[in-house]
Amino acid sequence: MLRLPTYEGTLKDYALTGDPLSPRAPEISLTRTAFAAAHVISDPMAERDPWLGRPAVDWDATLNFRRTLWDQGLGLAEAMDTAQRGMGVDWATARELIDRTMRDAKAHPLKPRVACGAGTDHKPLSELTDAEAIIAAYAEQMEAIEAAGGQLILMATRALPAIKAGPETYASVYDRLIEQAAEPVILHWLGDMFDPALTGYWGSTDVAEATEIVLDLITRHAAKIDGIKISLLDQAHEEAFRARLPDGVRLYTGDDFNYADLIEGDGTHYSHALLGIFAAIAPAASQALEALAKGDTETYHALFAPTVPLSREIFKAPTQFYKAGIAFLSWLNGTQRHFIMPAGFQSSREITQYAQVYRLADQARLLSRPDLAEARMRTLLALHGIDG
Repeated sequence: MLRLPTYEGTLKDYALTGDPLSPRAPEISLTRTAFAAAHVISDPMAERDPWLGRPAVDWDATLNFRRTLWDQGLGLAEAMDTAQRGMGVDWATARELIDRTMRDAKAHPLKPRVACGAGTDHKPLSELTDAEAIIAAYAEQMEAIEAAGGQLILMATRALPAIKAGPETYASVYDRLIEQAAEPVILHWLGDMFDPALTGYWGSTDVAEATEIVLDLITRHAAKIDGIKISLLDQAHEEAFRARLPDGVRLYTGDDFNYADLIEGDGTHYSHALLGIFAAIAPAASQALEALAKGDTETYHALFAPTVPLSREIFKAPTQFYKAGIAFLSWLNGTQRHFIMPAGFQSSREITQYAQVYRLADQARLLSRPDLAEARMRTLLALHGIDG
């Protein structure tokens, strides 16, 4: 029993309900492609300059976390914003992460799919003032990822909105990038709720206009595009968008609010998944997707339904701080020994939210080691001056 803070400014008793899900591999092949976007685990003992220097990474823990996802039949989206790209993790660290992850993935018995984020974050915006410079920056990261054996995700870059690029510039940049990729790529449309610097992506602040721009790009390059990840937190938009995609091009939902309905689909179209929340809810995600593959929609919704309030809490506004909730659950579940993040990002959320995440994770059967979770929550409360 703990006394947890509430959003009403009170302390309220809470006892864990128990009954956690046991992580396991799916019994049959999944009918949806599911990438979990995983975070990076810090090494506090090696950290020396957390706000200004390169992050110190606990490579053993970081890679072991990825193995737990693969063991449950999930793919991996590597070195994305979940891993704090551009928010504490630099390209040099991301490149090492990609190289290490790809070596591990090739050795894993399930041979999991791994897609890796290519961007322009190794160059300051002051050097990315035209299309050619942006293309060259992307190309450098793309070559490194392909050399490691990863599939390419063309991450949204802050450089294009920074130069106020119009639709023609976006088209010229992405035409070149897609053409030079060795294999089909995944596009990336990340809304400004995740990163305000991406406002006006695709050359317009009007979502309907931006939709036409990117659909035209996809239609022109359909053979070289595996799919597009859309993270706009707008279910109706995603449903309309995926219905217009060329045959063979996937919609990878990045909607951490409405993923259950989007992945199930409407009987004609459905979304695949490329989600940060899947790293935090892996047992429920894996077993729900297994149930869907078996045609058991009742179990599918029973497993996913309680994870949705948890995901909405973790991704609440300001949404760009969601990564703290994912690392917090990793700590509660013992997949990391501390709650320290690159650049001290754990301080981006308040104790009241961590208390609510604790409650909701328990109710979603996602605290795999209840005794450990309670002990660690008690420690965090004490650090905030709360006698749990």
